[in-house]
Amino acid sequence: MLLGSGELGKEVVIELQRYGCEVIACDRYAGAPAMQVAHRHHVFSMLDGAELRRVIALEKPDLVVPEIEAIATDVLVELEAAGQRVIPTARAARLTMNREGIRRLVAEELGLPTSPYRFVATESEALAAGGALGFPCVLKPLMSSSGHGQSVVKTPGDMAAAWRYAQEGARAGAGRCIVEGFIRFDYEITVLTVSAVNGIQCCPPVGHVQIDGDYRESWQPAAMSPAAWAKAQAIARTVVGNLGGWGLFGVEAFVCGDEVIFSEVSPRPHDTGLVTIGSQTWSEFALHARSILGLPVPPIEVLRPAHSVAILGHGTGVPVVTGVDQALAIPESQVRIFGKPECKGHRRLAVAIASGATPEEARDRARAVASALTITIISAP
Repeated sequence: MLLGSGELGKEVVIELQRYGCEVIACDRYAGAPAMQVAHRHHVFSMLDGAELRRVIALEKPDLVVPEIEAIATDVLVELEAAGQRVIPTARAARLTMNREGIRRLVAEELGLPTSPYRFVATESEALAAGGALGFPCVLKPLMSSSGHGQSVVKTPGDMAAAWRYAQEGARAGAGRCIVEGFIRFDYEITVLTVSAVNGIQCCPPVGHVQIDGDYRESWQPAAMSPAAWAKAQAIARTVVGNLGGWGLFGVEAFVCGDEVIFSEVSPRPHDTGLVTIGSQTWSEFALHARSILGLPVPPIEVLRPAHSVAILGHGTGVPVVTGVDQALAIPESQVRIFGKPECKGHRRLAVAIASGATPEEARDRARAVASALTITIISAP
Protein backbone atom coordinates (compact mmCIF):
# COMPACT_ATOMS: atom_id res chain seq x y z
CA MET A 1 0.00 0.00 0.00
CA LEU A 2 1.40 3.33 -1.13
CA LEU A 3 0.65 6.33 1.12
CA GLY A 4 0.81 9.26 -1.27
CA SER A 5 0.47 8.74 -5.01
CA GLY A 6 2.53 11.39 -6.80
CA GLU A 7 4.80 11.09 -9.82
CA LEU A 8 7.59 9.39 -7.90
CA GLY A 9 5.14 6.87 -6.50
CA LYS A 10 3.86 6.20 -10.01
CA GLU A 11 7.31 5.04 -11.09
CA VAL A 12 7.60 2.87 -7.97
CA VAL A 13 4.23 1.22 -8.69
CA ILE A 14 5.33 0.36 -12.23
CA GLU A 15 8.55 -1.20 -10.92
CA LEU A 16 6.72 -3.18 -8.22
CA GLN A 17 4.30 -4.57 -10.76
CA ARG A 18 7.24 -5.93 -12.76
CA TYR A 19 7.68 -8.33 -9.83
CA GLY A 20 4.01 -9.30 -9.75
CA CYS A 21 3.06 -7.17 -6.75
CA GLU A 22 -0.51 -6.03 -6.11
CA VAL A 23 -0.43 -2.31 -5.32
CA ILE A 24 -3.02 -0.13 -3.58
CA ALA A 25 -2.49 3.64 -3.99
CA CYS A 26 -3.77 6.21 -1.49
CA ASP A 27 -3.86 9.99 -1.71
CA ARG A 28 -5.96 12.98 -0.72
CA TYR A 29 -7.34 13.50 -4.23
CA ALA A 30 -8.71 11.22 -6.94
CA GLY A 31 -6.78 10.60 -10.13
CA ALA A 32 -3.33 11.04 -8.57
CA PRO A 33 -0.50 9.78 -10.82
CA ALA A 34 0.20 6.50 -8.98
CA MET A 35 -3.52 5.71 -8.81
CA GLN A 36 -3.56 5.58 -12.60
CA VAL A 37 -1.30 2.51 -12.64
CA ALA A 38 -2.22 0.82 -9.33
CA HIS A 39 -4.64 -2.09 -8.97
CA ARG A 40 -7.03 0.01 -6.86
CA HIS A 41 -7.00 3.12 -4.71
CA HIS A 42 -8.43 4.98 -1.72
CA VAL A 43 -8.97 8.73 -1.44
CA PHE A 44 -8.45 10.28 2.01
CA SER A 45 -6.06 12.56 3.89
CA MET A 46 -2.97 10.71 5.10
CA LEU A 47 -3.13 12.91 8.21
CA ASP A 48 -6.51 11.39 9.18
CA GLY A 49 -5.26 8.76 11.61
CA ALA A 50 -8.61 7.03 12.03
CA GLU A 51 -9.13 6.66 8.28
CA LEU A 52 -5.52 5.56 7.78
CA ARG A 53 -6.00 2.85 10.39
CA ARG A 54 -9.32 1.78 8.83
CA VAL A 55 -7.94 1.46 5.29
CA ILE A 56 -4.88 -0.50 6.42
CA ALA A 57 -7.12 -2.84 8.43
CA LEU A 58 -9.38 -3.26 5.38
CA GLU A 59 -6.60 -4.02 2.87
CA LYS A 60 -4.18 -5.85 5.19
CA PRO A 61 -1.13 -4.99 3.05
CA ASP A 62 2.16 -6.84 3.41
CA LEU A 63 4.03 -3.52 3.11
CA VAL A 64 2.96 0.04 3.90
CA VAL A 65 5.12 2.38 1.79
CA PRO A 66 4.99 6.12 2.62
CA GLU A 67 5.56 8.33 -0.44
CA ILE A 68 4.95 11.72 1.24
CA GLU A 69 5.89 13.36 4.53
CA ALA A 70 2.42 14.40 5.72
CA ILE A 71 1.17 11.16 7.26
CA ALA A 72 -0.28 10.33 10.68
CA THR A 73 2.98 8.67 11.66
CA ASP A 74 1.80 7.93 15.21
CA VAL A 75 -0.59 5.42 13.64
CA LEU A 76 2.26 3.86 11.66
CA VAL A 77 4.29 3.51 14.87
CA GLU A 78 1.37 1.76 16.60
CA LEU A 79 0.71 -0.56 13.68
CA GLU A 80 4.38 -1.43 13.27
CA ALA A 81 4.53 -2.38 16.95
CA ALA A 82 1.58 -4.70 16.29
CA GLY A 83 3.39 -6.41 13.39
CA GLN A 84 2.67 -4.27 10.31
CA ARG A 85 5.74 -3.73 8.08
CA VAL A 86 6.33 -0.05 7.31
CA ILE A 87 8.94 1.05 4.74
CA PRO A 88 11.65 1.73 5.68
CA THR A 89 10.49 1.92 9.33
CA ALA A 90 7.77 3.83 11.17
CA ARG A 91 10.50 5.61 13.13
CA ALA A 92 12.12 6.83 9.91
CA ALA A 93 8.77 8.08 8.61
CA ARG A 94 8.07 9.87 11.89
CA LEU A 95 11.50 11.49 12.19
CA THR A 96 11.67 12.71 8.60
CA MET A 97 8.08 13.96 8.48
CA ASN A 98 9.15 16.73 10.84
CA ARG A 99 12.33 18.73 10.21
CA GLU A 100 12.86 19.08 13.94
CA GLY A 101 13.05 15.32 14.47
CA ILE A 102 15.58 14.63 11.74
CA ARG A 103 17.71 17.70 12.45
CA ARG A 104 18.02 16.85 16.14
CA LEU A 105 18.92 13.26 15.27
CA VAL A 106 21.58 14.20 12.73
CA ALA A 107 23.15 17.18 14.50
CA GLU A 108 22.65 16.40 18.18
CA GLU A 109 22.72 12.59 18.34
CA LEU A 110 24.86 11.59 15.37
CA GLY A 111 27.09 14.68 15.54
CA LEU A 112 27.16 15.24 11.78
CA PRO A 113 27.82 18.70 10.28
CA THR A 114 24.68 20.77 9.54
CA SER A 115 23.88 24.44 9.11
CA PRO A 116 23.33 26.35 12.39
CA TYR A 117 19.62 26.40 13.27
CA ARG A 118 16.90 27.42 15.70
CA PHE A 119 13.37 26.06 16.07
CA VAL A 120 10.72 28.75 16.48
CA ALA A 121 6.98 28.92 17.19
CA THR A 122 6.20 32.59 16.52
CA GLU A 123 7.21 35.37 14.17
CA SER A 124 8.99 37.20 16.97
CA GLU A 125 11.00 34.07 17.80
CA ALA A 126 11.89 33.71 14.12
CA LEU A 127 13.09 37.32 14.01
CA ALA A 128 15.21 36.77 17.11
CA ALA A 129 16.64 33.57 15.60
CA GLY A 130 17.52 35.45 12.44
CA GLY A 131 19.32 38.03 14.52
CA ALA A 132 21.28 35.33 16.31
CA LEU A 133 22.17 33.37 13.18
CA GLY A 134 22.62 36.40 10.95
CA PHE A 135 20.89 37.60 7.80
CA PRO A 136 20.34 36.30 5.22
CA CYS A 137 18.85 33.17 6.77
CA VAL A 138 16.40 30.50 5.61
CA LEU A 139 12.93 29.99 7.08
CA LYS A 140 11.15 26.66 6.52
CA PRO A 141 7.99 25.09 7.97
CA LEU A 142 8.80 21.96 9.96
CA MET A 143 6.47 20.05 7.65
CA SER A 144 6.47 20.87 3.95
CA SER A 145 7.73 19.53 0.63
CA SER A 146 8.84 20.79 -2.79
CA GLY A 147 9.89 24.12 -1.29
CA HIS A 148 6.40 25.11 -0.15
CA GLY A 149 6.61 27.77 2.56
CA GLN A 150 10.40 28.03 2.31
CA SER A 151 12.16 31.34 1.70
CA VAL A 152 15.46 33.15 2.09
CA VAL A 153 15.03 36.03 4.54
CA LYS A 154 17.49 38.68 3.44
CA THR A 155 16.77 41.35 6.08
CA PRO A 156 14.82 41.63 9.35
CA GLY A 157 12.18 43.57 7.46
CA ASP A 158 11.49 40.54 5.26
CA MET A 159 10.64 38.23 8.16
CA ALA A 160 6.94 39.12 8.45
CA ALA A 161 6.19 38.15 4.84
CA ALA A 162 8.39 35.05 5.12
CA TRP A 163 6.57 33.97 8.27
CA ARG A 164 3.17 34.31 6.58
CA TYR A 165 4.41 32.32 3.60
CA ALA A 166 5.77 29.59 5.89
CA GLN A 167 2.45 29.29 7.69
CA GLU A 168 0.57 29.06 4.40
CA GLY A 169 2.96 26.50 2.94
CA ALA A 170 3.11 24.10 5.88
CA ARG A 171 1.94 20.65 4.81
CA ALA A 172 -0.09 19.90 7.94
CA GLY A 173 -1.26 23.41 8.77
CA ALA A 174 0.43 26.39 10.39
CA GLY A 175 2.92 25.78 13.16
CA ARG A 176 6.56 25.66 14.19
CA CYS A 177 9.37 26.46 11.79
CA ILE A 178 13.12 26.10 11.53
CA VAL A 179 15.42 29.07 10.92
CA GLU A 180 18.72 28.04 9.37
CA GLY A 181 21.91 30.01 9.00
CA PHE A 182 22.65 30.70 5.35
CA ILE A 183 25.30 28.36 3.95
CA ARG A 184 27.46 29.81 1.18
CA PHE A 185 28.03 26.50 -0.54
CA ASP A 186 29.68 25.72 -3.87
CA TYR A 187 26.96 23.32 -4.97
CA GLU A 188 24.28 20.90 -3.72
CA ILE A 189 24.09 17.15 -4.19
CA THR A 190 21.75 14.28 -3.49
CA VAL A 191 23.29 11.01 -2.36
CA LEU A 192 20.74 8.38 -3.37
CA THR A 193 21.41 5.64 -0.84
CA VAL A 194 19.84 2.20 -0.99
CA SER A 195 19.61 -0.09 2.02
CA ALA A 196 18.94 -3.67 0.97
CA VAL A 197 19.31 -7.23 2.18
CA ASN A 198 22.89 -7.25 0.91
CA GLY A 199 23.96 -3.96 2.51
CA ILE A 200 23.98 -0.19 1.96
CA GLN A 201 25.16 1.36 -1.32
CA CYS A 202 25.43 4.96 -2.49
CA CYS A 203 24.62 5.82 -6.10
CA PRO A 204 27.10 8.13 -7.84
CA PRO A 205 26.39 11.74 -6.79
CA VAL A 206 23.46 13.65 -8.26
CA GLY A 207 23.93 17.40 -8.67
CA HIS A 208 20.90 19.66 -8.67
CA VAL A 209 19.61 23.19 -8.84
CA GLN A 210 16.75 24.35 -6.65
CA ILE A 211 14.68 27.51 -6.95
CA ASP A 212 12.63 28.52 -3.90
CA GLY A 213 13.45 25.15 -2.38
CA ASP A 214 12.04 23.19 -5.34
CA TYR A 215 14.05 21.05 -7.75
CA ARG A 216 14.44 22.42 -11.27
CA GLU A 217 17.34 20.47 -12.81
CA SER A 218 19.50 17.52 -11.79
CA TRP A 219 22.40 15.61 -13.32
CA GLN A 220 24.45 12.50 -12.72
CA PRO A 221 27.29 12.10 -12.13
CA ALA A 222 28.04 15.36 -10.35
CA ALA A 223 31.70 16.39 -10.35
CA MET A 224 33.17 16.17 -6.82
CA SER A 225 36.60 15.84 -5.29
CA PRO A 226 37.39 12.35 -3.96
CA ALA A 227 37.62 13.78 -0.43
CA ALA A 228 34.19 15.44 -0.61
CA TRP A 229 32.58 12.34 -2.11
CA ALA A 230 34.04 10.15 0.63
CA LYS A 231 32.59 12.47 3.28
CA ALA A 232 29.22 12.60 1.54
CA GLN A 233 29.00 8.82 1.45
CA ALA A 234 30.01 8.56 5.10
CA ILE A 235 27.25 11.00 6.10
CA ALA A 236 24.65 9.21 3.98
CA ARG A 237 25.59 5.77 5.28
CA THR A 238 25.52 6.99 8.89
CA VAL A 239 22.07 8.58 8.57
CA VAL A 240 20.54 5.71 6.61
CA GLY A 241 22.06 3.12 8.90
CA ASN A 242 20.56 4.87 11.93
CA LEU A 243 17.10 5.20 10.40
CA GLY A 244 17.12 1.51 9.53
CA GLY A 245 14.97 -0.62 7.29
CA TRP A 246 15.13 -1.27 3.57
CA GLY A 247 14.53 1.16 0.74
CA LEU A 248 15.95 4.06 -1.22
CA PHE A 249 16.80 7.24 0.70
CA GLY A 250 17.53 10.67 -0.75
CA VAL A 251 20.21 12.37 1.38
CA GLU A 252 20.73 16.04 0.45
CA ALA A 253 23.94 17.88 1.28
CA PHE A 254 25.77 21.15 0.66
CA VAL A 255 29.37 20.98 -0.56
CA CYS A 256 31.92 23.69 0.22
CA GLY A 257 35.29 22.69 -1.24
CA ASP A 258 36.07 19.37 0.38
CA GLU A 259 33.61 19.92 3.22
CA VAL A 260 30.12 18.37 3.19
CA ILE A 261 27.18 19.62 5.27
CA PHE A 262 24.02 17.56 5.77
CA SER A 263 20.79 19.26 4.66
CA GLU A 264 17.82 16.85 4.62
CA VAL A 265 16.87 13.21 4.06
CA SER A 266 13.81 11.60 2.53
CA PRO A 267 13.22 7.89 3.27
CA ARG A 268 11.91 7.33 -0.26
CA PRO A 269 12.87 8.12 -3.86
CA HIS A 270 13.84 11.74 -4.38
CA ASP A 271 12.67 14.15 -7.07
CA THR A 272 16.25 14.95 -8.12
CA GLY A 273 16.68 11.22 -8.70
CA LEU A 274 14.40 11.31 -11.73
CA VAL A 275 17.64 11.71 -13.67
CA THR A 276 18.49 8.06 -12.89
CA ILE A 277 15.87 7.00 -15.45
CA GLY A 278 18.44 7.99 -18.06
CA SER A 279 21.73 7.40 -16.27
CA GLN A 280 21.88 4.27 -14.12
CA THR A 281 21.65 0.55 -14.67
CA TRP A 282 18.74 0.62 -12.23
CA SER A 283 16.71 3.80 -11.68
CA GLU A 284 16.11 4.93 -8.10
CA PHE A 285 12.57 3.56 -8.45
CA ALA A 286 13.78 0.12 -9.48
CA LEU A 287 16.25 0.17 -6.58
CA HIS A 288 13.46 1.09 -4.15
CA ALA A 289 11.24 -1.72 -5.43
CA ARG A 290 13.99 -4.33 -5.26
CA SER A 291 15.18 -3.35 -1.82
CA ILE A 292 11.77 -3.14 -0.11
CA LEU A 293 10.89 -6.57 -1.48
CA GLY A 294 13.98 -8.03 0.16
CA LEU A 295 15.76 -8.63 -3.15
CA PRO A 296 19.51 -8.12 -3.52
CA VAL A 297 20.74 -4.95 -5.19
CA PRO A 298 23.74 -5.39 -7.52
CA PRO A 299 26.57 -2.84 -7.76
CA ILE A 300 25.19 0.47 -9.07
CA GLU A 301 26.83 2.12 -12.05
CA VAL A 302 26.24 5.16 -14.22
CA LEU A 303 25.94 3.86 -17.78
CA ARG A 304 25.76 7.30 -19.37
CA PRO A 305 25.85 10.89 -18.06
CA ALA A 306 22.28 12.21 -17.86
CA HIS A 307 20.42 15.41 -17.05
CA SER A 308 16.82 16.15 -16.07
CA VAL A 309 14.74 19.32 -16.29
CA ALA A 310 11.45 19.72 -14.41
CA ILE A 311 8.52 21.04 -16.45
CA LEU A 312 6.14 23.31 -14.52
CA GLY A 313 2.65 24.47 -15.31
CA HIS A 314 1.33 27.86 -14.23
CA GLY A 315 -2.33 28.69 -13.71
CA THR A 316 -5.48 26.91 -12.58
CA GLY A 317 -7.14 24.25 -14.67
CA VAL A 318 -6.44 21.08 -16.64
CA PRO A 319 -2.91 20.75 -18.06
CA VAL A 320 -2.37 19.78 -21.70
CA VAL A 321 1.13 18.92 -22.93
CA THR A 322 2.15 19.40 -26.57
CA GLY A 323 5.43 19.17 -28.45
CA VAL A 324 6.21 15.61 -27.39
CA ASP A 325 7.04 14.62 -30.97
CA GLN A 326 9.68 17.37 -31.28
CA ALA A 327 11.04 16.57 -27.82
CA LEU A 328 11.53 12.89 -28.60
CA ALA A 329 13.29 13.69 -31.87
CA ILE A 330 16.27 14.78 -29.74
CA PRO A 331 18.81 11.93 -29.33
CA GLU A 332 18.71 9.87 -26.12
CA SER A 333 15.69 11.80 -24.84
CA GLN A 334 12.90 10.67 -22.56
CA VAL A 335 9.77 12.42 -21.32
CA ARG A 336 7.63 11.58 -18.31
CA ILE A 337 4.23 13.29 -18.26
CA PHE A 338 2.87 12.75 -14.78
CA GLY A 339 -0.84 12.83 -15.59
CA LYS A 340 -1.81 15.15 -12.75
CA PRO A 341 -5.51 15.97 -13.25
CA GLU A 342 -5.20 19.67 -12.52
CA CYS A 343 -2.80 22.52 -11.88
CA LYS A 344 -3.23 25.16 -9.19
CA GLY A 345 -0.77 28.05 -9.14
CA HIS A 346 2.47 26.39 -10.24
CA ARG A 347 2.95 22.65 -10.24
CA ARG A 348 5.50 20.18 -11.55
CA LEU A 349 3.71 18.32 -14.34
CA ALA A 350 6.40 16.56 -16.37
CA VAL A 351 10.13 16.01 -16.63
CA ALA A 352 12.57 16.02 -19.54
CA ILE A 353 15.48 13.58 -19.34
CA ALA A 354 18.37 13.06 -21.73
CA SER A 355 21.70 11.30 -21.70
CA GLY A 356 24.85 11.94 -23.69
CA ALA A 357 28.51 11.18 -24.11
CA THR A 358 29.39 13.99 -21.69
CA PRO A 359 27.50 15.77 -18.90
CA GLU A 360 27.44 18.89 -21.08
CA GLU A 361 25.87 17.07 -24.01
CA ALA A 362 23.27 15.51 -21.71
CA ARG A 363 22.47 18.94 -20.23
CA ASP A 364 22.04 20.60 -23.61
CA ARG A 365 19.82 17.79 -24.84
CA ALA A 366 17.63 17.80 -21.71
CA ARG A 367 17.14 21.55 -21.92
CA ALA A 368 16.25 21.22 -25.59
CA VAL A 369 13.69 18.53 -24.71
CA ALA A 370 12.20 20.80 -22.06
CA SER A 371 12.07 23.72 -24.50
CA ALA A 372 10.20 21.60 -27.03
CA LEU A 373 7.42 20.86 -24.55
CA THR A 374 4.57 23.30 -24.05
CA ILE A 375 2.08 23.11 -21.20
CA THR A 376 -1.26 24.82 -21.66
CA ILE A 377 -3.62 25.14 -18.71
CA ILE A 378 -7.24 24.92 -19.78
CA SER A 379 -9.59 26.61 -17.35
CA ALA A 380 -12.52 24.55 -16.16
CA PRO A 381 -15.87 25.70 -17.63
